[in-house]
Amino acid sequence: MDDTPRSPPLRDSREDSRAAGQGPDTAQTRAPAYRLAFTDTDFLLREELRPVRLQLELLKPQMVMDERGVQSTFVIMGSARVPGPEGEGAPHRGTAAGLAPWYEVARDLAQRATERSLASYGRDWVVCTGGGPGIMEAGNRGADDAGGQSIGLNIVLPHEQAPNPWVTPDLCFNFHYFAIRKMHFLMRARAICVFPGGFGTLDEMFECLTLIQTGRMRPVPVILFGRAFWDGLVNWQALVEVGTVSAADLELVSYAETADEAMRIIDNFDFGC
Repeated sequence: MDDTPRSPPLRDSREDSRAAGQGPDTAQTRAPAYRLAFTDTDFLLREELRPVRLQLELLKPQMVMDERGVQSTFVIMGSARVPGPEGEGAPHRGTAAGLAPWYEVARDLAQRATERSLASYGRDWVVCTGGGPGIMEAGNRGADDAGGQSIGLNIVLPHEQAPNPWVTPDLCFNFHYFAIRKMHFLMRARAICVFPGGFGTLDEMFECLTLIQTGRMRPVPVILFGRAFWDGLVNWQALVEVGTVSAADLELVSYAETADEAMRIIDNFDFGC
């Protein structure tokens, strides 16, 4: 019996993609209709192709992280407007200077998580942020301080948010669809740490709380940093009093002021395994 490995019987799409530009130059070959569908950007950007683009944004980061061996993530969320040391890292549109101390807390937290990640050869507890400035930058920077890799899930925004320089380049992704980006925040999450932030941070936080509350996601630690900030922003008890959530639902969140407190919460969490 011949056990010699054989190449796939069908011609590789890369070969056809290269060959497509080597044929005769005629009116027919220059026409948009003649382009291979998967190389035709104008076609892929049509309104009818939105389902395909959604699938591609789901698949690309998933496949890359699988290939890199990423099994679980340590998610850090928070405002892009928090300035770093000496004002570094804050976007041009303004800063939340009063929240500046949280930058170093997030950086310290990410360093500790990455030290834990390195014990599993960088496969588990991989720091994952939104990839931008502020708290996100602090998370990726802390991972770099520990000598580990980290993920950045960036998104195209009108003010041209760019990835911060501490994201591992091979794990730096860019998204068009907020919904798919949020899925990637949660698909591998082992812990979710939420620092003070604005609408985007709130959107991400409430999505994960909703999924856990409704049983669509296994419980993981959801740690809110800065109890004074969160209690001033959300009247959690009022939701219980009017009956829109149960008292037990409030136990889905924990509070921390330091990286030490957060790591203790995670260490004492019952993951059910």
